[in-house]
Amino acid sequence: MNKEQSQITIIGAGVSGLAAAITLKNAGYKTQLLEQSSSVGGRVKTTLQDGLKLDHGFQVLLDAYPAAQEFLNLEALNLTTFSPASVVFIDGKKHEIGDAQRDFKFAWKTLIAGIGSLGDKWKVFTLSRKLKEKSLTDIFNTPEITTLQYLQDYGFSEKMIQRFFKPFYTGIFLETELQTSSRMFEFVFKMFSIGNATIPAAGIQAIPQQMAAQLHGQIKLNTSVQEVVGDTIHLSNGETIQSDYTIIATPAEGLIPNLPQIEKQWHSVQILYFDTDEHGFDQPIIGLIAGENCLSNNFHFLNDVFENHAKVISVSVVAKHQLTDKKLEERVRQELEEQAHIKAGDLIKSMEIKKALPTFESVQYAMTPTETQLTQNIFLAGDQLSNGSLNAAMLNGKAAAQAVISNIENGIFV
Repeated sequence: MNKEQSQITIIGAGVSGLAAAITLKNAGYKTQLLEQSSSVGGRVKTTLQDGLKLDHGFQVLLDAYPAAQEFLNLEALNLTTFSPASVVFIDGKKHEIGDAQRDFKFAWKTLIAGIGSLGDKWKVFTLSRKLKEKSLTDIFNTPEITTLQYLQDYGFSEKMIQRFFKPFYTGIFLETELQTSSRMFEFVFKMFSIGNATIPAAGIQAIPQQMAAQLHGQIKLNTSVQEVVGDTIHLSNGETIQSDYTIIATPAEGLIPNLPQIEKQWHSVQILYFDTDEHGFDQPIIGLIAGENCLSNNFHFLNDVFENHAKVISVSVVAKHQLTDKKLEERVRQELEEQAHIKAGDLIKSMEIKKALPTFESVQYAMTPTETQLTQNIFLAGDQLSNGSLNAAMLNGKAAAQAVISNIENGIFV
């Protein structure tokens, strides 16, 4: 079977499916992507509403991701770069802590911030230096403990953990107890140390949209798959598609008969967008609410991030609660005022993303091509296979594509 004869189908036009299709396209293969929704991107999504750019969850692109360098034209995304710092609010008091190696203006503010001791802040510096030098291979081969245990073992004080690391990494890991693998902590810390947290000028969905632009005519939207049996894809509308090789770039449970039904657990997050008369921080920067028993975790002003944007504040809630939507709105508004002296106006939109980030007992950097093959015809992709990141999504899509190519060209894996 050659390139022209091979029928290759990818289920899911999220970032991983798009990366798989681009990899195949660059190798001279044509694919067909089936996407059940009306747009590409999967969980990487932006709602445009009355001139507002409302990302589904506070998502950023770490421009140091190796996969971002490979699959994206970063310059064309017109990225807004977040300041390498955070503004932490505790019981009405404001503290700024940042990476003075990246921006020296944060040196004095960090030293006097009531977040932790001088020893804690020195340890942040030494940890940054250590992880800059540690390879990704070494990071993902290191024995795993929880992030909390890692920070304690490194010698950080309880005050530093509670006032900085917990609110900051809760917003990244979408869990409140720092139970995420230490490998993931080291990886993310390294990416922040050597690169920037960014958002495209058009919103986070500009990332998959840029990738999809390379695949003109290959993506079928509003196409739902019911199941995949061997070389036959059964659509929900009763139609069938013959496919020599199928890459499932979405959770495969329910799509493949007789596949063990191990239900994947997911972290969730709620995002509340409020209008506001507040001017913002005058720079793209992350605000953290570190007060005890607060539901609000991290926030930012959209008018700081997007040029000529209306004054809007985005607040993330990660902690579990039993509040109604109305009570949660009131609670968040109250916490913003009490903790940060910020007045939120009317609620613009509230989103609950129930499957925001996959959970893992153990994380890996990415799948190898051989690991992506499930059956003779079916291959798997997606960040849920190794670690929850845009980097893993792209690399796992690439790996599945490489496995398909190897099957076609060699009959064996490279």
